[in-house]
Amino acid sequence: MPTLLIVHHTPSPFMQEMFEAVIAGATDPEIQGVEVVRRAALALTPTDVLAADGFVLGTPANLGYMSGALKHAFDTIYYPCLDSTRGRPYGLYIHGNQGTEGAQRSVESVVTGLGWEKAAAPVIVSGPPTKGDVERCWELGATVAAQLTL
Repeated sequence: MPTLLIVHHTPSPFMQEMFEAVIAGATDPEIQGVEVVRRAALALTPTDVLAADGFVLGTPANLGYMSGALKHAFDTIYYPCLDSTRGRPYGLYIHGNQGTEGAQRSVESVVTGLGWEKAAAPVIVSGPPTKGDVERCWELGATVAAQLTL
């Protein structure tokens, strides 16, 4: 059974709302045969990443960069997973009050180095998530999970 790993740093109510929507999409009953594993960024191990077939990454934008927690996760898994996870699909969601471009660029730089393939457009939210933003997070989770069944 393919595994979708959702790696997140969820320090705020807005990030929590987005995270829950991603999970709801990824675990939709219409998508069968995918195991969804959730892992806080600070708890991520290379074994988690090597066991996954696809990824959804969630981070706040902190001072124009990905969260320190997600950066730590990448530092932990980068070399142990570099040659073994190429070509795996990923999705990304980011929340910030302003300046999310640097966070997006930094995450995309690392996943490009890992050789992961973008499975869907990133969901970037500034300020409180709207109903449409939450729906896009749901779609992100569902899209990446559904791709693992193909």
